[in-house]
Amino acid sequence: MSPRPHTALQFDIGTKQLTLGKFGKPQVSRPDEILVKVAYSGICGTDLHVIHGQFPCKKTAFALGHEFSGVVEAIGADVEYLTVGDRVVVDPNSGCGHCDSCWHASYHRCSNVSRTIGILADGGWAEFCVARKGQVYKLPDSVTLKQGALCEPMSCIAHGWDRLGSVPHNSKILIMGAGIIGNLWACLFHLNGHRGNVTISEPQDTRRKLVEKLELGYTLTSPTVLAAQNPEFDLVVDCSGSAVAMQQAVKWLKMGGKLMVFGVANPQAVMEVSPYDIMKKELTILGALTNPFTFPEAIAILKTMGPRYLDYDRLGVKTFSLSGYGDAMKSLEAASVAKAVFEINPEI
Repeated sequence: MSPRPHTALQFDIGTKQLTLGKFGKPQVSRPDEILVKVAYSGICGTDLHVIHGQFPCKKTAFALGHEFSGVVEAIGADVEYLTVGDRVVVDPNSGCGHCDSCWHASYHRCSNVSRTIGILADGGWAEFCVARKGQVYKLPDSVTLKQGALCEPMSCIAHGWDRLGSVPHNSKILIMGAGIIGNLWACLFHLNGHRGNVTISEPQDTRRKLVEKLELGYTLTSPTVLAAQNPEFDLVVDCSGSAVAMQQAVKWLKMGGKLMVFGVANPQAVMEVSPYDIMKKELTILGALTNPFTFPEAIAILKTMGPRYLDYDRLGVKTFSLSGYGDAMKSLEAASVAKAVFEINPEI
């Protein structure tokens, strides 16, 4: 007997179209698998790159969505640390387990990845999603499922934070981009005591106004104003994915400055950097890819942040039903929200 249907928002790489429909409900078919009933599922910039044909993904129709929370619906025989009904978040990333990168605890660099949830396998833009043992984490009681939808992006930020190393509290910091990633970076700096020397640059007036709701006391500006001022910074964290913005930011770095390339750029984008400047100013340019082993840290950060930082309205996050995906995409393109999140089973 075929499995009962469930609602999913699927993407077809051939037509580049999203389709909301009824599809076969995923099942636990391996002893190491967990079936999650999805509560909240975010739309990431990477999802938009996939939809626009700018990022590799599964070749057949599938449900996007790699940032989601939910409740355990069923477990395989080898899953001993979870029970049905547990509130959980899901790490979409995994490695092959047997290449040099995986053996050196760098599974995010694995070149044999074949089933990243929501990119290379069905994801959380659906009522149900299957993940494997080790990718599903139980939420503490103090973190809601709504807040849990921010765990995956926060886990990536936690990895970026680790890559940065020590950031002195007198550092002049620039965050480029006031989407959800830039806003979460801003909250994390604030949480860690960086209060007076942080600037957020965002070209969209609507998003700058959204950041004001966070009441962090940071300087809010636009790239045009910054370019006229020609400032200097010790650290620039790019959350825009704009090669043009990053190219300009390198010129604003002080002696010994760092650029964190965090936003996902179009794979075809390029930027020009003077090797002489890198040498003379002893600059550091860092990348941060996904979230190796940082989900536990991300959950701890969310627990610490609490409602002061994680209120959806203050962060500029708006929820939509799966059937409202068209409005969600339009809101993101218009920059009227910092992030859109699908509210799929909010009552669980």
